[in-house]
Amino acid sequence: MTHAHLTQTDGMKTTIRIRDHVLTADEPILDGGTDLGASPTELLIAALASCAAITAKMYAQRKGWALESVEIDVTMERFKAADYPSYTGEADRVNEFRQRMTFKGDLTDEQRQRLLEIAGKCPVHKILTQPNFMFEELE
Repeated sequence: MTHAHLTQTDGMKTTIRIRDHVLTADEPILDGGTDLGASPTELLIAALASCAAITAKMYAQRKGWALESVEIDVTMERFKAADYPSYTGEADRVNEFRQRMTFKGDLTDEQRQRLLEIAGKCPVHKILTQPNFMFEELE
């Protein structure tokens, strides 16, 4: 089980503890925060990109490929479902994630394509695209 502990005591600034790591989340000043950390949505897309990069790197290492580094630009945009022509479900909103990946190193075109495919199968990608269930509890 993955676990994070959060404490929010000062406006929207949130201290996140994960294992021995401490992160700060906040909102931009324009949204009422103090901009002392990334927003939760920014942390989400960063998690997606970092997972894709790590997954590609691990795969390349297992294959003995000369992948030197990975660069990923990721964006997320929300749409009204009615404004998203390829969506046919019942949700009110659709989230679109886009990742532009660059694999640096002495790689063939086939290897780069395979790394793109593998990166798209990272655990965070799977979490975001598979059914999820949320449970909130009061203590």
